[in-house]
Amino acid sequence: MEIEVLIVPGCPNEQTVADQLRRALDDIGLCETGFTTRVIADQTEAERDGFTGSPTILVDGRDLFTEPGRPPGLACRVYRTPQGLAGAPDAGQLRRALTAVADASPH
Repeated sequence: MEIEVLIVPGCPNEQTVADQLRRALDDIGLCETGFTTRVIADQTEAERDGFTGSPTILVDGRDLFTEPGRPPGLACRVYRTPQGLAGAPDAGQLRRALTAVADASPH
């Protein structure tokens, strides 16, 4: 499982999403699974990578929280969480999304 967090320069939610992602991976028994962070610096790169806001979490190249119809662009991303709108998904949302991907992957 290859995990990448895409952000814009200076993303205010970079540390929050990194902490939530690490917690979720540990919670589901993927303690050895790491992730990388990549900065999306311009609109051309955003369009090429289908980047729809910072932070975006990709697993094997697929956006865990894709929103159909959302255009690519350099912007902050807002997630709907049980606690309300936030700059990153909460650990529970990440656990569920990561578990679904892990369960669907061939072993």
